[in-house]
Amino acid sequence: MPHLINHGRVIIRANNIAMILSHKHKFIFIKTQKTAGTSIEIALSRICGQRDIIAPISMEDEKHRCDLGYRGSQNYVLRPKLRSRKDLLNLILFKQRKTFYNHIPAVQIKELIGRNIWDNYYKFCFERNPFDKIISWYYWNGGKTKYPSIMDFMKAGKAGEIKGFDLYTINSLIVVDKVYKYEELSAAMLDITERLNLSEPLELPTTRAKAGIRKDKGHYREILTNEEVEWISKTFAREMACFNYEF
Repeated sequence: MPHLINHGRVIIRANNIAMILSHKHKFIFIKTQKTAGTSIEIALSRICGQRDIIAPISMEDEKHRCDLGYRGSQNYVLRPKLRSRKDLLNLILFKQRKTFYNHIPAVQIKELIGRNIWDNYYKFCFERNPFDKIISWYYWNGGKTKYPSIMDFMKAGKAGEIKGFDLYTINSLIVVDKVYKYEELSAAMLDITERLNLSEPLELPTTRAKAGIRKDKGHYREILTNEEVEWISKTFAREMACFNYEF
């Protein structure tokens, strides 16, 4: 659900917002959906500095981040010198400020930060096996209380709404330096630690954000029907081809 964030005198409506751009460690984390993105962002918040951009997440997750003693959302409203004439008009007339937000696509980030930062910072995100991801997405959107089956969920057009491939690509070409796999999360955190030359290893929160929403804990091979497998294979053909995912 959207929530309101009070930034000075302007109230900004945020909807599942989160991404991190760190000047301190020169990295850009693009958050995809259903890939432990919020937990990863909370972990990254621990190493951020005062100038780094941390876009807001949900109130519950912000509280969790605060309880851990990590930095919360900051610097996500664009400075005046970065605003266009249209942005200033929206601010004056509609009290709308352009912000960095969760699940913001690479094409917009690149436009907002400029080529120098984009080319020189380490850019990364996470992807997940589509067969497993769609089950998580199904329960995140209400599961059986709203859709009798995963097939009904997909036929309602919900499968294509998940934000992933289009966030880290431009014109269907991958533009980040690394797409880590959700299935190799521990190894990914170690690799990020090494690439950023951190003095301490990155660690995910002990209590994972948004855990417990998925009701069916079985393996996707035991859950999905042949028709659902075929549907998912077509819907996520790009991801399967790029990262060698298979049923």
